[in-house]
Amino acid sequence: MTVTEPSASAFAQVRTWLATAPLGALAELACRAGYVARGFIYLSIGAMAVAAALDLTPRAEGSRGVLEAWANWPFGVVLLWLMGLGLYAFAGWRLLQSVFDADRQGSSLKAIGSRVGQAISGVVYAALGVSVFSLIDTLESLTETDEQAETRQAVAKVLDLPGGELLIAAAGLFILGAGVGNIIQVFGRDFCKPLACEAAVRRWAPWVGRAGYLGRGVAFLPVGGLMLMAGLKARSGEATGMGGALQMMEAQPFGDALLILVALGLVAFGVFAVIEARYRRIAVEQVIS
Repeated sequence: MTVTEPSASAFAQVRTWLATAPLGALAELACRAGYVARGFIYLSIGAMAVAAALDLTPRAEGSRGVLEAWANWPFGVVLLWLMGLGLYAFAGWRLLQSVFDADRQGSSLKAIGSRVGQAISGVVYAALGVSVFSLIDTLESLTETDEQAETRQAVAKVLDLPGGELLIAAAGLFILGAGVGNIIQVFGRDFCKPLACEAAVRRWAPWVGRAGYLGRGVAFLPVGGLMLMAGLKARSGEATGMGGALQMMEAQPFGDALLILVALGLVAFGVFAVIEARYRRIAVEQVIS
């Protein structure tokens, strides 16, 4: 089911579609749940970074720190289960986009580049989903290692492989490219194009998207740069994750203000993901029927 009328409710149409094509409707609901999971993770990372800049928490966190915080909440295990399933769903949607061209991007060079990026994104979110469920099995392990230590351990293992330095450097270049690509989208992307929403939403949703992609892009740059240096110098201690990159920003001159701006951008990225969950055209029937 593709949402085509701006005034139509995506979820209302899904309810109608459940009666005629239940498999497609369930697949679409899973994709939308994936956007919610993605958004909630970025909302949490951004909120914790703002709190760190205001000295309300000890430090900014990446995805692992967010998982640790969730695990300590009431019903934290339930939340982790929902997020894990949502991340798997989002990885599945990335599969439909990249392999089956659910968005009908075509086979131009630009489209192929976009679909390759979506495929890599799917692998990343699937891996994060696996991580969520492995952490559910042993919640006590959440506090045994922080995100930066885990990142460095993973990098050290890759560096021990033949050609490991090149693999880590290539990963750093990819993350840098993703950061630059996010920033470029701020100026060149039509954020309303994939959305089926009313005029009122179209007036403010693109600005949320721009702020989100700018914040995410800026946050990716130090992560990619440090990963690249880790590969070039063959030193795992150079590598860090999102949480470490945010902490590094805070240590710079005017770091608190910079961290708050980037964190608010990450919050905006999370909000835009929720907007996509509600309004995005998701034509799964084109690839599963």
